[in-house]
Amino acid sequence: MAALLAAPTSHAFDGTPGGDAPAPATPGKPRTIEESVRFGAQALRSGQTEQGIDSLRYAAEQGHAGAQWKLGRMYAEGEGVERNDIKAFEYFSQIANMHADDNPATPEARFVADAFVALGAYYLVGIPNTKVRRDATRARDMFAYAASYFGDPGAQYHLARLYIDGDGVDRDPRFAARWLGLAAQKGQYQAQAALGGLLFKGDDGIPRQAARGLMWLTLARDAAAGPQDKWVVDLYEDAFANASADERAMALVYLEQYMKTAR
Repeated sequence: MAALLAAPTSHAFDGTPGGDAPAPATPGKPRTIEESVRFGAQALRSGQTEQGIDSLRYAAEQGHAGAQWKLGRMYAEGEGVERNDIKAFEYFSQIANMHADDNPATPEARFVADAFVALGAYYLVGIPNTKVRRDATRARDMFAYAASYFGDPGAQYHLARLYIDGDGVDRDPRFAARWLGLAAQKGQYQAQAALGGLLFKGDDGIPRQAARGLMWLTLARDAAAGPQDKWVVDLYEDAFANASADERAMALVYLEQYMKTAR
């Protein structure tokens, strides 16, 4: 989640106004959950990692999805703590167990959807030397729930990839393309790249649509941000090199039309 640094008011990771951190709770008078979240976020920004984690852990124990998500992400990425995938998995599992039926329209729903995606990713490969084994079927279930109930574009992309690769499911490019289309329209660049690749070359049940595929690949290439996105750039460059002049020209027309409607 991007932080808008231009605004003078600070915001916590859950999007609520931050401001000055509230004073620590006095003995015998526990801090409220929302105060704990704000204090924890402020402490982390100030480099007070231990205090921040303590406050977030209190809120997480009370079922606060944002606090659970933040702690899960910290352990998953080794952000301010030693990376610990099983701890991350446990926090994401708490979210899935406690908030699966939350209203998808609430601001907190993005934490829940992301937790399901994270769990799906863990089940897809497993966590060595733990109880979490590779289970492609459970991974599919996690992605499918977040994709359908929460409409999460990341989940839609990951679900589609399973059906493109035939990982734990019967390969079904047409079914994958439907999910990729939903995610691509929301600006998910990995889905744009995968959809573009399918359309450019064509696949089982998908007629070749080179110009439209090149359009999606162009959008994805422009959004690619780092070394992990090399596959996106490579896919675009390969398609562009193999496209005819007419297909390139038509892709530009499609791109202009898309940009007008996307505004």
